[in-house]
Formats: sequence, structure tokens, C-alpha cells
Amino acid sequence: MMVEALVYFFVPALVGVLIGVASGLLGIGGGTVMVPIFRLAFGMSATMSTATSLFAIIPTSISGAISHVKGRTCIPALGIAAGLGGACLSPVGVWLAQLSPDWLVMLAAALIIGYSAINMFKKAFKLRPACQPAAGTDAAASPSTQSSGALEGSRTEVRVASATARISGTGETLADPSAVSGFSAAASGGQAASASSDDSSLSRKQLLQGAAIGLVAGLASGYVGVGGGFIMVPLMLSIIGIPMRKASGTSLIAVMILAIPGVIEQGIIGNINYLAGIAIVIGTIPGAVVGARLVTKVPERTLRLLFGCFLIVAAVMLMLNEVGIFG
Repeated sequence: MMVEALVYFFVPALVGVLIGVASGLLGIGGGTVMVPIFRLAFGMSATMSTATSLFAIIPTSISGAISHVKGRTCIPALGIAAGLGGACLSPVGVWLAQLSPDWLVMLAAALIIGYSAINMFKKAFKLRPACQPAAGTDAAASPSTQSSGALEGSRTEVRVASATARISGTGETLADPSAVSGFSAAASGGQAASASSDDSSLSRKQLLQGAAIGLVAGLASGYVGVGGGFIMVPLMLSIIGIPMRKASGTSLIAVMILAIPGVIEQGIIGNINYLAGIAIVIGTIPGAVVGARLVTKVPERTLRLLFGCFLIVAAVMLMLNEVGIFG
């Protein structure tokens, strides 16, 4: 009895913590790992694995999304748009999964996950490590050097203005102090405005793009039992152009919305193993909170590499199982 409790509750909860950390950190529901675990460790059918995964994804993503909203590492409007779009097609994905053989569902999951991983690796390798600035650029200069250059530039402008006033022989000041440094103020003001620009202010077109991304993620979510974050995060980065730190939290908001219709449908059909799902969720909820807090402390390049590795492992596990390597 003790051994059974250990196998069915403690171990899944422990694994759930790791899944939750990855969920909060990388912006995924965790289904890319839960589906293989339910399939391989619990011996569930493909349909039950995807259904139970979808059930466990909702509380996991809610936990991570709340932390991201509090930490302002997400774009709620975009997440809601993507979530509503995905909710429209999630039930369609569930219906298609009912008509498909187990091997096809798992193969589709592995291919989609693998493709997303490759895209993430490509993006990551294009970024330089945080400690390695581009050679030969102003970024390589030390802060003190840049500050000295800026100060010298301001002094030069003042000297030029004074000389011009003397040459004119009018004895009048060429311009008031604000005008003398007008060019510098305008330049610095423009940079400040750009830096302070809130990238959470998106256009209607970008929100519609988010909804379209959600449609694709919702179909995949219902079909293969994942949250769809592995699709949304790369597409939000490449199409909408938001940063990785914002994409992770935004994706979780979408996941917690788009998974709901699919879970309801799977519950009505009777495909969910609630006991196994709750065991995993006991760990994923606190894990997602931890992951969401770590997102601001991990460099974007590292986030992308972690995400890619995470997906590759899940895809390989699924494919090896479906060709009979695990028995």
C-alpha cells in the first residue's frame, strides 16, 4: 500500500515540480512532458494521456500566469486574444484525436514539438551571450568611456555656441541654455522615449495575429494534449516580435484559456484519469510559481536554449515509444 502511494502520488508530484518550473520559466503548459510521462510511466492509452495532460495543464498554467502578471513579465491583452482564438479550435482537435489511431496522435505530437525546438535553437544561436558584446561596436566601450564622450560632446556644443555669439559681435546670447543643449536634449529624449516605450501596447493587427496563433495552438492542444505554448512562444517571437521574457508569461495566459473547452469535452467523453492528473498538479502549481520568478533572472539566450532542449527530449521520448523502443 505504501509503495503504491509512493508510485502514484509522491513520484508524480516530484516530477510535477520540475514540470511546473519549466512551465513558469518557458511559458508552456507542461503537456510536452506530461504526455510522455502518462504514456510511458503510467501506461495510459494515447487518448487518455493527452486528455489527462490537458486537464493538468489548466491549474499549472493558471499558477504560472498569475505570477507573471504580478511580475509584469507578460502581455495580458495578447494572451487573452490568443487564448480565445485557441479555445475556438481546441474542441475540434479533441474530436480529431478521437478519430485517429494512437500512433498518429503521438507522431503528430513528436513532429510538432521537434519542429518548434529547431526554431528555438536557430533563434538562440543568433543571439550573443549576455557577457559577450559585439566587437567593434559602441556597446563594447566601458560606461565611463561613454559618459566621458557624452560630456565632451556637450562641452563642444557650448564652446561652438559661445564662439558663434562672439563672432556675430552682437554681444547677445546666441540661445538660452535649453537651446544650446537642444540637440543633445532631443536625442536623449528620443532615446528615453524609446526605452520607456511599453512593449505591452500592441496594435489591433498584432492582437489579431495573436488570435490567429491561438487558433493553431488550440487545434494542436486538443489533438495532442498539450497547452500549445511550444507553438505560441516561437510564433509570438517571430511574428509579433515580443521579447522572450514577455512571450513566456503571455503564452501561459493563453494556455489557461484555450485548454478549457478541450478539457470539458474530454471529461464528458470520460478520457481523463483524474487521480494521475491531480498527483502531477500537486507539484506543478508551486513549481510554476518558482519558474515564473526565475524568468527575470535568466538571460534570453539561455531561455531559448533551455526551451529547445526541453522540447527535443520530449519529442525523442515520444518517437522512441511509438516505434517500440520502450516496449
